[in-house]
Amino acid sequence: MKVGLTGFGATLTLLLACSGGAWLTSTSAPPAGLATLQPATSGSAATRVEMTIYGAASLKGVLGKAKTAFEATNPGTTVTISTDSSSALEAQIEQGAPADLFLSADTTNPRKLVDKGLADGPAVSFASNKLTVIMPSANPAGIKTPADLAKSGVQVIAAGDAVPITKYATQLVANLAREAGYPADFVTAYGANIVSREDNVSAVVAKIELGEGDAGIVYITDAKASAKLATVDLPASANVAATYSGVVIKASGSTATARAFLAWFAGPDGQAILSSFGFLPAS
Repeated sequence: MKVGLTGFGATLTLLLACSGGAWLTSTSAPPAGLATLQPATSGSAATRVEMTIYGAASLKGVLGKAKTAFEATNPGTTVTISTDSSSALEAQIEQGAPADLFLSADTTNPRKLVDKGLADGPAVSFASNKLTVIMPSANPAGIKTPADLAKSGVQVIAAGDAVPITKYATQLVANLAREAGYPADFVTAYGANIVSREDNVSAVVAKIELGEGDAGIVYITDAKASAKLATVDLPASANVAATYSGVVIKASGSTATARAFLAWFAGPDGQAILSSFGFLPAS
């Protein structure tokens, strides 16, 4: 005998009444024949997406603002941000850390993940940055030009060898050594003045802000974000362009959302946020 829709509705109502509707809030499976029913309410648990972004330390402020903007235009999406040096984050992802998207202060670390088959698609460049020399606002060492980084007694705070800012700073120092008026031993003297190597560029900035060092080489955006620092301009002919790139992680459970964020971040809305923090378009 065929049962009409009205009869089915009555039967369903009776089943729910008898069971108290307990399966709707339980983690156990619903009664047989009802497993395909899904909530259709916008923003319900079934439509919520969680995404974790691993980002370079120099992107911390940008990503905080980007998180708010992206969540506002994508209801039901929750973005979690974790920042550190790009090299440390890349290593964590290789070891299985639960990242959905990796935004690096260089192109090298995302390329490592692509080459090792851990990325979903190619790396996408989304911004660039320049370097500057920072000092505590009181400037106790009297740093006036980049050449002063090699003066005897100046304490330079740097980052670890694998941190992207170190690669850029090393290139900058080599470029400065070729500038007119710089001493022949500038590279060696600068290296001898390094008194500590920090985990990431944010830690370099923090030490200089606290007066625990006389100077450091960081991104222009780091200096712009702090009221506790003084800076020295670098010759345009010697400065270095740092290219930032991102990649979606293959093991992610939210690859579609991660791809959407990366495209949005590299697009007009993301670029507006990056620009407000002093970042430049990708070179």
